[in-house]
Amino acid sequence: MREQETAIAVRDLCVRYGQYEVLSGIDFTVPAGDFLAIAGPNGSGKTTLVKTLAGLLPAAKGEIVFAPGIKLGYLPQKTAYADPRFPATVREVVASGIAARKTFPRRLIPHDKERIEDALGLLQIEDLADKRIGRLSGGQQQRVHLARALVDNPSLLILDEPTGALDPRSRECFYSTLLHLNRQHGVSIVIVTHDVHAIGEYAASVLYLDRKVLFHGPLAEFEMDATPQHYFGMHRRHGNHEAP
Repeated sequence: MREQETAIAVRDLCVRYGQYEVLSGIDFTVPAGDFLAIAGPNGSGKTTLVKTLAGLLPAAKGEIVFAPGIKLGYLPQKTAYADPRFPATVREVVASGIAARKTFPRRLIPHDKERIEDALGLLQIEDLADKRIGRLSGGQQQRVHLARALVDNPSLLILDEPTGALDPRSRECFYSTLLHLNRQHGVSIVIVTHDVHAIGEYAASVLYLDRKVLFHGPLAEFEMDATPQHYFGMHRRHGNHEAP
């Protein structure tokens, strides 16, 4: 993809849970190579939006258009490996990112194994490869999940609040890894965050959401404009929303 091409175009998107409309009239584009932070109050529909982008939820109206040939990697908000008794090793978890795309029988070929080792190396977790993922720290686990999302060489990576359980040092390390992927490997990043300021030195643009788009533009404009203060005021008033 060239820098000026569009990775995703979202047009008049509406998403419903039953008769309840969670997202309404969502319009935005993500240029190829962008690092977009999606922010908004609790219940504003951030998780619903990225799940819809990832194809996990249906749209009631509108369309999502991806650039031809784009490959999507997705890192959900919650993962299933917190139990220290979970038997899978780090290498097996990363390998599942390839196996999930294969038809039966899901055998790994030598090239697949090379990609697994490359992903482990990119996230600097080679030394953890044979350890059980359930016995790792939260920061280590998130790097493993990111390696799984990257093992199929996606050109677009969607992450749903991946740093919520991390300590500040692990969070900074995780964001730095994303920035490296974005700038050095050209991966477009779309990340949901509960605190846009925490990702301020990494993201290039912001989509501020409260069931509809309230702001979409460069991060610098969001931080300098007076209107974000209005949005944060809305956050306090609407903090009891129950939509994801």
